[in-house]
Amino acid sequence: ALLISLQQLDEDEEEVMSQFETLNVEIDGRIAWVTFDHPPINLLDMQMISEIDQLSKDLEANTSIHVAVFQSADPDFFIAHADVELIRQLPTDITERPTELNIYVAALERLRKLPIATIAKIAGIARGGGSEFLWSLDMRFAAIGRTTLGQPEVAIGILPSGSGSARLPNLVGRARALEISLACEDFSAELAQAYGLINRAVPADELDDLVERIAIRIASFPKTAIQSAKLAIDAALEDPTDALLEEAHQFNLLRGTSEAQERMAAFMSEGAQTREGELDLNSVIARL
Repeated sequence: ALLISLQQLDEDEEEVMSQFETLNVEIDGRIAWVTFDHPPINLLDMQMISEIDQLSKDLEANTSIHVAVFQSADPDFFIAHADVELIRQLPTDITERPTELNIYVAALERLRKLPIATIAKIAGIARGGGSEFLWSLDMRFAAIGRTTLGQPEVAIGILPSGSGSARLPNLVGRARALEISLACEDFSAELAQAYGLINRAVPADELDDLVERIAIRIASFPKTAIQSAKLAIDAALEDPTDALLEEAHQFNLLRGTSEAQERMAAFMSEGAQTREGELDLNSVIARL
């Protein structure tokens, strides 16, 4: 088991994360690097589920982190899948519709709604509950030749119930969601990208640099803007018309903040809206 690495997040503020045994958390500035390390296969057992639940609460309460990156210490497994023995021990006489989410799904929903960007760096196997963990994150980047994704639940008589049945249609549409759930076949990084399951499939030796670059870039932006962008985009998945009103609402809330006003002023002073500045706008943004 690895101990969590703690450090001061801000000169005026120190926020302490919990200690875990199945995962390691290292804080680097505004980025939390979360590494699953639960030999032999990163099995999603009750211990790991409980620690993911606690981690989601820690991240929710933290005010300094802007980005969380999830990765694995095992080169072959991201998260293998949920512990089937644990599933077999669950009560079999429940026939009423649930009125609240179970601990794992609630933790994934909490992760999905975090006011920060969540990123998966995948180089290994993630099936069942492991894949469902990924579907709840904001972005997913995967190594070609090393990534395997899948939902094998129907093959053993159940269904993706760690949020997969609810998440997949929004990610890939009804037909492909049914293919993934019913055929129970593995998906490579390339096919996952083609289907819209992940953002990008990249050569394995480029994955670390890509994720680090994106994480650092997002972490440099205002947390309030990250949160508002997520709220506006999520609203579009629920009600496209209402989403336009939510988008306007979030815009109105943001543009009056001192940070937004300062950044817009700096944006202009750095050369935005000039011909030279607009031809190399990425450099202008980088200087912010």
